[in-house]
Amino acid sequence: MLISREREKLINTVSFFASNVEKCGKVKLFKLLYFLDFEHYKITGRSVTGMDYYAWQMGPVPTALFDEIESPEPDMAQALSFVEMPIRGGKQKMLQIVVKHTFDDTLFTKRELKIMRNLVDQYKNSNSEEMIEATHLENLPWDKVFNQPNGNRAIIPYELSFRSEEANEMKRVAAERNAFIGILA
Repeated sequence: MLISREREKLINTVSFFASNVEKCGKVKLFKLLYFLDFEHYKITGRSVTGMDYYAWQMGPVPTALFDEIESPEPDMAQALSFVEMPIRGGKQKMLQIVVKHTFDDTLFTKRELKIMRNLVDQYKNSNSEEMIEATHLENLPWDKVFNQPNGNRAIIPYELSFRSEEANEMKRVAAERNAFIGILA
């Protein structure tokens, strides 16, 4: 099985968050990954994990990972275990992530590691309800998709990480670059 760099980064990112924040269940993990990918995209124009996120009622969900947690691929199963633990007197269950390997920071840039550490600092003790609230803030990408007609379970475009004035500036710079490249060709 050929493992891509993005896949290695995903598995190591899950390991990092599971090892460094309290109560890192499925909901909290998904929100941390979303914040990482969208913040990194806003700065660099690319995500860290390569995952797509969808606007579900409780916030952004990387559906590929959501599905895989039920039956992890061999590379993920070797690095992580996902165990349902009873909470609130057994009335509910929370996913517990068991890390079975050492985090490999050499896969990440300084910028990626800085964003990951900042997210840990900001959300280390947050619970899932607080994480949901943080992703539901007005004018953030989830809100811009979910609150549109047919927005439930629609993909959240990474471009929404830019504010409208930032997006216009990025388009202007891209157009100038393309025009310059056209002159050189």
